[in-house]
Amino acid sequence: MQSVYDKHKGRYGYRRICVALRNQGYAINHKTVQKLMKSLGLKGKQRKNDRYYSYKGKVGTVADNILNRDFNAVKPFEKLTTDVTQFKIGDEKVYLSPVMDLYNREIVSYSISTSPLYANQHFEKNIT
Repeated sequence: MQSVYDKHKGRYGYRRICVALRNQGYAINHKTVQKLMKSLGLKGKQRKNDRYYSYKGKVGTVADNILNRDFNAVKPFEKLTTDVTQFKIGDEKVYLSPVMDLYNREIVSYSISTSPLYANQHFEKNIT
């Protein structure tokens, strides 16, 4: 067991060591391997979690908080909100930018773009 552990530079846990020992002809239970490894102080190295975190802190400019968390409108087109959502179609990233009227929560416009910078361009052109 120690030789298999050393051969694989400590990367094998009890399950893989058990399989390796069985391949060498030993009839051994995984629970036995686990107990023996624990008594010998052998632990398989765990892989580092390579999870992707997209949050990069405050990047770019932050818009002023004009609404001050008051998301109710008295008349149509009084308050409009937008956001950009990224998703994949095939191998390409696509950005969807809907514009919502807070009066009736209706999507009044949207655009789809291959760049997040140009996702709201249609809205800015029509507003100004």
